[in-house]
This record gives sequence, C-alpha cells and structure tokens, in this order.
Amino acid sequence: MIVEISPERAIELVEKISKYIVKRRMAAPAIMTIESLRPLSRIGSQLLYFLAPFAEVFFNAKEYEEFAALLEHEEYVKLLMKRIDEIDEEMHREEREKKKILRKRRINKFKNFIKNIFKG
Repeated sequence: MIVEISPERAIELVEKISKYIVKRRMAAPAIMTIESLRPLSRIGSQLLYFLAPFAEVFFNAKEYEEFAALLEHEEYVKLLMKRIDEIDEEMHREEREKKKILRKRRINKFKNFIKNIFKG
C-alpha cells in the first residue's frame, strides 16, 4: 500500500530520523550515503515498498511506509540531509571546541619542545 505523507508528518519524521542518526554519531556517513544515493531515492522508496512485508517484522509498519513515501520527494531528502548536519553541529559543538583547544595546546607544546631543542 502506497502512502501519501503530509508536509507536517514529513518534517516530524525527518526530525526523528535526524536525531536518531546524530545520537549514534553517524551524521557524516549518513549524509555521504544520502547524497550519493539521492538520484536513486525514488527507486529506493519503491524497493522499501517491496520489502515492506519483511521489514514490518522489525519496524513500525506505518512509520516504515511513511519513510518510503518521504524518500519519493526530493525536497524531503534535501531537508533530511540539512537537518542531520544542523543537529550534529548543535549537539557536538561544545565537544569540538574542547578538542580544538586541546589540539592547539599539543601543537604549542610541540613547538616549544622543538624551540628548546634547537636553543640548547
């Protein structure tokens, strides 16, 4: 059964999928995969419909069909990639800043070490 998805429900589903992906730290691979397979998204959605009887054993049947319907629309696929990137940036901004500071400290320590070697 092919399902139509309302814009509100599509946005809600995009948010849910984006958060799921980002929480598992799979944002970069997910964006790369979606981007590389974007021209095939309609074929992918039809494949999801074909696999629905088997997938419904593991997934919520309604959400699975809505996800397949979501993939049929180019604008929702683009929105999904955008939201994954935005949520990833929001959730990991602080951690990236800390790592950046630590990296600068290590570089400065290394520079000072090299200066001391050539001075002495």
